[in-house]
Amino acid sequence: MGYNKLMNVLREKLSLLPDKPGVYVMLDKNGQIIYVGKAKNLKNRVRQYFFSSQKSEKVMAMVSNIADFYYIIVPTEIDALSLENNLIKKHKPRYNVLLKDDKTYPYIKVNLKEEFPTFTITRKLKKDGAKYFGPYMGGVNANSVLEIINLVFKIRPCQIKIGENSNKKPCLNYHLKKCFAPCAGTVDKKEYRANVLSAIEFLSGDIVTTEKLLKEKMYSASEKQEFELAIKYKEKLDGIEKIKIKRITSLNRYLSADIIGVASNGIYTAVTLTVVRQGRMLGAKNYSFSCIDETVEETARAFVLSYYQKNGDFPEEIITSFAVKEGEVIQDYFRKNFEKTVKFVIAKQGAKKQLATLAEINAKEHLETVVNKINHKNEMTHLSCERLQKILKLNNYPKRMECYDISNVSGVDKVGSMVVFIDGEASKEDYRVFKIKTVQGADDFKSLQEVLSRRLERLKTDAEKFPKPDLVVIDGGKGQLSSVKEVFDKNGITDIDLISLAEREEEIFLPGISQPVVLAKSDYSLRLLQRIRDEAHRFALNYHRNLRSKRALSSVLDKVSGLGKIKRLALIERFKDVGNIATATVKELTEVNGIGENLAKRIISTLTEEGIR
Repeated sequence: MGYNKLMNVLREKLSLLPDKPGVYVMLDKNGQIIYVGKAKNLKNRVRQYFFSSQKSEKVMAMVSNIADFYYIIVPTEIDALSLENNLIKKHKPRYNVLLKDDKTYPYIKVNLKEEFPTFTITRKLKKDGAKYFGPYMGGVNANSVLEIINLVFKIRPCQIKIGENSNKKPCLNYHLKKCFAPCAGTVDKKEYRANVLSAIEFLSGDIVTTEKLLKEKMYSASEKQEFELAIKYKEKLDGIEKIKIKRITSLNRYLSADIIGVASNGIYTAVTLTVVRQGRMLGAKNYSFSCIDETVEETARAFVLSYYQKNGDFPEEIITSFAVKEGEVIQDYFRKNFEKTVKFVIAKQGAKKQLATLAEINAKEHLETVVNKINHKNEMTHLSCERLQKILKLNNYPKRMECYDISNVSGVDKVGSMVVFIDGEASKEDYRVFKIKTVQGADDFKSLQEVLSRRLERLKTDAEKFPKPDLVVIDGGKGQLSSVKEVFDKNGITDIDLISLAEREEEIFLPGISQPVVLAKSDYSLRLLQRIRDEAHRFALNYHRNLRSKRALSSVLDKVSGLGKIKRLALIERFKDVGNIATATVKELTEVNGIGENLAKRIISTLTEEGIR
C-alpha cells in the first residue's frame, strides 16, 4: 500500500475513534504489534500521535512504523489498565517498557501455617500465605541473616517433616546449640512458636533485642571457654552492625518504601529504584530502556506498572519528586488485582526528599554509562532482526524466532529443544524440551520431524501458550532443513519462515534455494543466529544430561536389595543425582522417608561395589 493511500486509510479510522476509555494497539507493515497504550479518551489520545506538532524523536520513530491500529473499548480506566498490561505481557511490543529480569535479590520466607516453621531463602515471591522479608542487597547477606536467626532463636534449619510421633535422634545442630530439635520432641510447639515470633520481630526491624541476646550468648560462651562458639556470636554481631548502618535515622523505623528516580536524554531512559524496608535502605536497582513516553511522569507510570506486575514485592509507599501519571488509577488497579494497598508520595522535604534526589542523581549517572551499551544492544537485537528479514527476504519480521536442536548419544535418551528469542533477545520462560517418542536409533532427521510435528500441532490446540513463530531456525544443513520442510508442507504451513544454520561454515540455507547465504563473521545478523543456535544446543544438551544421569542413577539403585520403587523415587527426589547420593552419609540417607539405617548402609555398600563411591 502506497504512503498516501495508507495515510488516507489511517485518517478515516482516526475520524471514527470514540470519546471513551479503552486500549489502542499499533501495528507495523508486517502486522506486528509495536505499541499498546491506554486512554481515558481514545479519540484524543490516538490522534495526538499523528497530528501533534510537538513529538519527541522516540514518538516520531514509532509513528513512522505504524501501518494500522485497532482499539478496544472498556467500561473504566482500571479495566483499560488491566487490559493494557495483559496485552503488553502477551505481545511484548517493541516500543513499550519491557523490563528484563534484573538481578533477582533474595528474600527470607517463613510459613506460620507449619507446626514447626522454618526460615528459608527464596528469590521468588508467591501468594502462598507465607511471610517474606527482604530483599537483601547492598552488602547485607541473606545467608548471614538466616544464620543469626538459627543461632539466636534456635530455629531448625532443615526441611524434615515433623509428625506427632517424631522420635529422631537430635542432629549436630542441636548439639551445637543452633536448633531446638523439634524432630526429637525436645521442645513443645508453644516455646518454639514464641522463638519464631521473636525471629520475625528481628526481621521486621527489632534489632536491639537480637543484639542483646547475641551479646549475652557471646559472653556466656566465653566464660565457659567455648571460644569457637563465642567467635561465631561475635561474627553475627558484626553482621548486625552492617544492618544498623543502613538505618536512616530520620525515617520511620517501620517505613517500607521504594523511591524512584528517572532520567532521560530524549531517546533513552534510566530509572533508579531505591529499596527501603523497616526504615533501612537496602540498596538500589538500575534499569535502562527506550520507550516513547515523553515525560518523567509518563515514564514512571510505565515503569511502575511493568516492574510491580513482574516483581510482586509491593511496598507501602512509592516515593518520587513528581506526580506519577494516573497514580490514583494505578493504586486502585493494585488494590483490585493484587490486593495490595500502595500509596504514592511526592517527596517535598526531609529524608524522603533527600532519597528522591539521590535516586534521580543515580539515574542520571546510570544513563550516562549505559547509552553506548543500549546502542550496541539495539544493533544486536531488533536491528539485527530487521537486517535478517531484509538479507534473507523473509516474509515476516522475525519478532518471535524459534530454534530447534536434537541431542542423543548412540540413539539413547533422545531429546529435542526449542528456544525462543523475541526481538533478538532470549525469552527463557518460553523454552521447551521434547522427549523423542517414536524414533528408533540415532536419526536426527526423523527426530526433528517428530518435534516439529508436535510443535505445529500445538498451534491448533494451544496457540495461547504456544503462539505462532515468525521464523523457525533449524540447527543443521540442507538435510535437516528438507526434513522439516516436509513437515511444514504436510501441515500446510506457508506463513512461517524457515531456515537452517550449518555449524561448520556458518552457512544459512533457505527452502528451495540450492546455494547458501554466507554472511561476514562480524555481521550482527549472523551473530544473532549463532546465539539462538548455540542456546538451543546448550538447552538440549543439558536436558539430555539430566535424563542420562537419572537413568544411570535408577539402574544403580535397582541393584540395592530391599530398595523398592517408592523409596527409590524418594531418594532421587531428595538427592537429584547419583553424585549427591554417593557423598551422602548414613544419617543423611535415613532422613529420606522409608530409609532405615540398615538400608542406608546397603545403599552405600552397593555404590562402593559399583565404583561410584
